[in-house]
Amino acid sequence: MTNYDLVVIGGGPGGYVAAIRAAQLGLRVACVEKEPVLGGTCLRIGCIPSKALLESSERYFEARHGFAEHGVQLGEVSLDLSAMLARKTRIVDQLTRGIDGLFKKHKIRRYLGRGRLRGSGQIVVDSPQEGPLELAAPHIVLATGSRPAALPGVELDGDRIGTSTEALSYSTVPEHLVVIGGGYIGLELGSVWNRLGAKVTVLEYLDRIFPGTDSEIAREALDIFRRQKIEFRLATRVVSAKADASGCVVECTDSEPVRCDRVLLAVGRTPYTDKLGLETVGIQPDKKGRIPVDPRFLTSAPGVYAIGDVIAGPMLAHKAEEEGVAVAEIIATGAGHVNYDVIPSVIYTEPEIAAVGKTEDQLKDENVPYRKGVFPFRANGRALTLGNVAGRIKVLAHAQTDRVLGVHILGPRAGDLIAEATAAMAFGASSEDIGRACHAHPTLPETLKEAALAVTGRAIHF
Repeated sequence: MTNYDLVVIGGGPGGYVAAIRAAQLGLRVACVEKEPVLGGTCLRIGCIPSKALLESSERYFEARHGFAEHGVQLGEVSLDLSAMLARKTRIVDQLTRGIDGLFKKHKIRRYLGRGRLRGSGQIVVDSPQEGPLELAAPHIVLATGSRPAALPGVELDGDRIGTSTEALSYSTVPEHLVVIGGGYIGLELGSVWNRLGAKVTVLEYLDRIFPGTDSEIAREALDIFRRQKIEFRLATRVVSAKADASGCVVECTDSEPVRCDRVLLAVGRTPYTDKLGLETVGIQPDKKGRIPVDPRFLTSAPGVYAIGDVIAGPMLAHKAEEEGVAVAEIIATGAGHVNYDVIPSVIYTEPEIAAVGKTEDQLKDENVPYRKGVFPFRANGRALTLGNVAGRIKVLAHAQTDRVLGVHILGPRAGDLIAEATAAMAFGASSEDIGRACHAHPTLPETLKEAALAVTGRAIHF
């Protein structure tokens, strides 16, 4: 049995960050990961490869439809899908090698295999190369992430009917792709294949897209996506999806069956908590499969912690990373913290959607008095020069204190713009604080300044 100060089970964003931070603080650390490469779903088959395809597909679409407006005349533009997929793979490979290098730098021992608890302070690694290995540590962090959620009646075959994993690697552009689920995963990947020439139909059970986002922003985004020729059927319940000799058929309760050649199931994610040996230490997951933890990420088992997608909260890589740093600092120093009120979110469609803090819907439901400032990108000089003027920025501030409670962005580079709002809110800024800060001109961040000024009716350019 090999002894460590800390063993992390899971090498995704939460797990590898926890391991690195703990090693920085002087702990002897091991990390167990069942996949050959580190980085978790986010790096291997999630955030990074999807963003690579989103960027490539957007450039392809612009070359075909947008360059002429800028005075750039091209001949026939053709798609080399294999080259596009190869670029995606190179980016993933580069980043996974980077994590390997960081582990070597910090002297973190990496074990390849499936890790599971075997009583207090003990881990078994089912290694495909060395057989069962036994590890021991007074501190264990569970960071095993999540996997795509299933839907009754949808028969996944890993090819014609699949999840986001398969949708990242289609060998040809589908003629007709049906996306089950109107959340960020379905719309991001649906956007990729729509730009590359597929007919895309989104089937969503709710009467809106992007559940949990600000409803005003979601409605405007829906109008934009419809103009991009993505078809939506809202308030639609899918009862089955099957592959047959001629393609796929998706049956719904309120309409005729939809025939297509590929189906993407994107109805959320499920915590990966089975086969972890939780029962050996008395940990009982909740009804959603999540592991209950206290504010210090400690489970009901002494010395066993959990972070990331396996606990409550948004299933976001950066949330897991913050928890990874915090739990390592708690174990090593006794102090660590995550401010859950300022966890930003980004949807990488075109235009992007980003948010931090409360939505307007939440403030109304909670009877919080607020004022709203809105500024459209069409009134911003930099957005006009980019040729990307759809969307707006919305700033929500407390009616009495003026403290910023939420910022919501639909527009160009929203994922970058949200960082300023996040930092401002982390320091308790008011809308006046943001509005009085000098912003360079001409830049997109000027829209945030103007929206902040609009909270009190002082926007200059709109």
